[in-house]
Amino acid sequence: MTKRITAALVAACLGFFALSPAPAKADDPYWQCVTFARMFSGINIFGDAWTWWNQAVDRFRTGRAPETGSVLVFRPEGRMSRGHVAVVSDILTDRVIRVTHANWGGSRGRVEENVTVVDVSGANDWSQVKVWYNPINDLGSTVYPTYGFIYNGARDAYAAGRQVAANATGAASAAARN
Repeated sequence: MTKRITAALVAACLGFFALSPAPAKADDPYWQCVTFARMFSGINIFGDAWTWWNQAVDRFRTGRAPETGSVLVFRPEGRMSRGHVAVVSDILTDRVIRVTHANWGGSRGRVEENVTVVDVSGANDWSQVKVWYNPINDLGSTVYPTYGFIYNGARDAYAAGRQVAANATGAASAAARN
């Protein structure tokens, strides 16, 4: 029930932003990337964006491949001293995704939906990306280092689910042999 209410609030907020392309006003909400990513993804991690990765390692599944709803965690670098987090909204190819995020580049404090992100790493592991930059209507020239993706689901629950599936498969095979 709580997740449904949260999802409805996030959808209402996104609808509000989609309907109001006018310049920001003093009373408009100012979104930080972490607050938005936490609400939009349901991944309950707090603190600066760059700290999300270490906090997630023991609590959530993490990896190098995007999944819809996962959070891409950017490493702190240059002007982005606290890192950045963005929620994967769509996977277009193995090297191109779309994210929805807040407080990025030319959209300070605002939410941007379905922003293109391209994996430019040599190993095709999403360790380096370029992000669409609206003011120039193209991919930005900056290459951003990332930690990877945090998936919405407890780490232990996922491992336990895989074990249950493996056990069920093994039991079915054993029964078929008898």
